[in-house]
Amino acid sequence: MPVARSLIRIAVNVAIDGCLAALAVPLAWWIAAPMAVLPYPAGLILLGAATLLIAGLPFRLSQQYWRFAGMGDLLTVAASAAIGAALFALALSGLGIGAASLGFPVAHGLTLLVLLGAPRVGYRWFRSRGLNMAAEAGATSVLVVGHTEDCDLFLRALARDRRQLLRVEGLITLGDRQAGRRIQGHPILGAMKDAAALLERLRDEERLPGTLVMATPDMEGAALASVVAQADRFGLRVRRAPRPTSLDQGNASDDPRPVELRPIAIEDLLNRPQVPLDRDGMARLIQGRRVIVTGAGGTIGSELARQVAAFGPGSLVLIDNGEFALWQIDMELAETHPSVRRQSLIADIRDESRIRSVFETIRPELVFHAAALKHVPIVEDNPLEGLMTNAAGTRHVAEAARAAGALAMVLISTDKAVNPTSVMGASKRLAEMYCQALDIGARASGQGMRCITVRFGNVLGSTGSVVPLFQRQLARGGPLTVTHPDMQRYFMTVREAVGLVLQASVLGVGDARLPSSEDGGIFVLDMGEPVKIVDLARQMIRLAGLKPDEDIEIRFTGLRPGEKLFEELFHGKEPPLPTGHAGLLMAHPRTADPAIVGRAIDEIAAACRGNQARLALTLLSRLIPEFERNGDGTQSDTRAGTGA
Repeated sequence: MPVARSLIRIAVNVAIDGCLAALAVPLAWWIAAPMAVLPYPAGLILLGAATLLIAGLPFRLSQQYWRFAGMGDLLTVAASAAIGAALFALALSGLGIGAASLGFPVAHGLTLLVLLGAPRVGYRWFRSRGLNMAAEAGATSVLVVGHTEDCDLFLRALARDRRQLLRVEGLITLGDRQAGRRIQGHPILGAMKDAAALLERLRDEERLPGTLVMATPDMEGAALASVVAQADRFGLRVRRAPRPTSLDQGNASDDPRPVELRPIAIEDLLNRPQVPLDRDGMARLIQGRRVIVTGAGGTIGSELARQVAAFGPGSLVLIDNGEFALWQIDMELAETHPSVRRQSLIADIRDESRIRSVFETIRPELVFHAAALKHVPIVEDNPLEGLMTNAAGTRHVAEAARAAGALAMVLISTDKAVNPTSVMGASKRLAEMYCQALDIGARASGQGMRCITVRFGNVLGSTGSVVPLFQRQLARGGPLTVTHPDMQRYFMTVREAVGLVLQASVLGVGDARLPSSEDGGIFVLDMGEPVKIVDLARQMIRLAGLKPDEDIEIRFTGLRPGEKLFEELFHGKEPPLPTGHAGLLMAHPRTADPAIVGRAIDEIAAACRGNQARLALTLLSRLIPEFERNGDGTQSDTRAGTGA
């Protein structure tokens, strides 16, 4: 059916262009020589139509969409007209018919250009005008913000969309000295740096629209936050235009996809500039090697699996104790990286014999250990499970990897391990200490498995994190629940965090000497500035087009067991040291002998298996003296560290 419609359209175009070309012959003859009589009128008129249609074949003149006629189409018309006029003049000469004057070929070409071009331009204008008038009553008034090229692409897509209900009042560009010009007939009102004054003027003139449309797709971070702040000041919603790949459809579609605006994602506001990563170094580290990822079904583990798979490992083994989460990442990798040898194993890192058996069979060269219990209040309610997973489980993985001859193990740690007030944080600090001790031993001997520890804060959108919670609460109409008005957290996107984890792995395994790395240094991701959770809640409400405390309530519920108001990336006596690589710092916390830490973990594990919670926590406190458990959630500012 679409093929039949296309053939019918081409036939109609051929008929219309032929008739217009036929009309051009007597008109051009009359223009060139008003008093001369056109000889053989019927034959020459048909000849004029034929030469134009032949001239248009290389340019596919008859396949043009008049509805989308643009500058490129007019150039095609001009070329066809010029060649058609030249062919007609040659035909007349060959037939021995002298032109009425030397100006006839020129007059013929110009006549063809006007007769063929004017209807196309007029048809496009008429359709666009008709669609705009039809949509005027229910249209949403918008301002378009972005680079001029992006604005032009968005406006062209909007003109093609027969169902669009947007009325563009004007453009705000990201460049200077462009005010007063027009793009696709729409005025450039000013530059983004003058947005406050511009929006103020529009409000005074009662021409302020309800929505700003971001046409530039790569604007994010501080620049985008500034636009959102200006829009919020004037009560405007902010929406994103579709990406250029979906807008730039050319004339290929008879029924283009509708232009659908998207809300701004909170991740876009918190994104920082992209940190350059050593992709070649990552490829050298991973390519062709046997890799295991524990906790592969989790947020960090699954992203590690994705990025590792992209570097072409010899084999990739995914380990998780959750069947559904493991199945999800396995199916995704089967579609995105089908050539990577892949195996999914259900295993619990607390089961030492199972982990040792798996590692003896696989004999991994690289191990990324992301498996952990990470939800602070839940681990507070289940402290023995947290200790068995985060501390004993990490030792099981590290010992199995070392026994299997692994080159390196990478431990994913957390900012909650710094001056911990929760069992989760303290258990992760114990895991850090054990891996530090193993790494010091490997460095001192010059052989054995390297243990690389990477510490960072919250990951946006991770399972159980605040952003998905707020999204669910917004969908229900609120309220959004925040534990405390002063609660702050560090945030990073999962892709950025995992990219930096791989970068740290390259540095840790490499020969380059880093500050304090020989003393069990811990890599710490540069998380930027902390974000107030209540500010995050308000921003998400605004991005949904609603007003905080009016449309959606924000309710404070109080600190939960184990929570801090302020998370820390470094101990009070643990100054950050640069690594020479953007986005990565290094901490130098207290270390201990691996045998001592190992025995302590064994004693804690034995207490856990014997259901002796008090003994297990007492042993934990002895090993981590800065651990001050906040078991009831009644805690003040804990930023002042007790040292390492």
